[in-house]
Amino acid sequence: MIPWLGREHAFPPLGSALDEPNGLLAAGGDLSPGRIIAAYRRGIFPWFGDDEPILWWSPDPRMVLYPEELRVSRSLRKAMRRPDYEIRVDTQFRAVMEGCARPRPGQAGTWIGASMIKAYCALHERGFAHSVETWREGELVGGLYGVALGRAFFGESMFARAADASKLALAHLARQLERWRFGVIDCQMRTSHMASLGAREITRAQFSRLLEQLVNYPPEPAVWAFDRDLAG
Repeated sequence: MIPWLGREHAFPPLGSALDEPNGLLAAGGDLSPGRIIAAYRRGIFPWFGDDEPILWWSPDPRMVLYPEELRVSRSLRKAMRRPDYEIRVDTQFRAVMEGCARPRPGQAGTWIGASMIKAYCALHERGFAHSVETWREGELVGGLYGVALGRAFFGESMFARAADASKLALAHLARQLERWRFGVIDCQMRTSHMASLGAREITRAQFSRLLEQLVNYPPEPAVWAFDRDLAG
């Protein structure tokens, strides 16, 4: 059994998370900015479907991407130089979330429901959540969003409606975070897609120790702006 969180209850120790399903730690609580930030600081994130209560997770192992280890293929490097693609940051946060929420081929839906969109837009308004957006000819064709605390970025989801659109957003994000001396991009759980881009698994204990080093740095500006020379 996992504990049920009331509005005032703290998260249980990470070691009490279930092995199956991997990392399920608690249920209940709320999606207030304070609750979500407290969760991320400890390596916990919310993930639940429309017909479920709020569920909180801390999987072991944890998939992470160190910004300097991003694997940029020849085709992606070429795409980064295309003049018809433009990378913008924090201009259409809700639209990026809505793009991530649309069902993928073969899926009936996603876990990004109305309550999650409302909660993360509130975090964005407070300067904690950010979107990296790929535009082509004035149209949003891909991007990603996540939460930044200190020098840790917690990636949540990405989408693409054009070739390489989400990879372009990630490549620019990783390069900028490396310049800002961010230590990690959290990818939560293993996927073959992220592994192909250089992400790898570490233990939950390693991830917790890493966060202890990174989350207390002063934040970057509440509204992000990327350096102009990141392409290429």
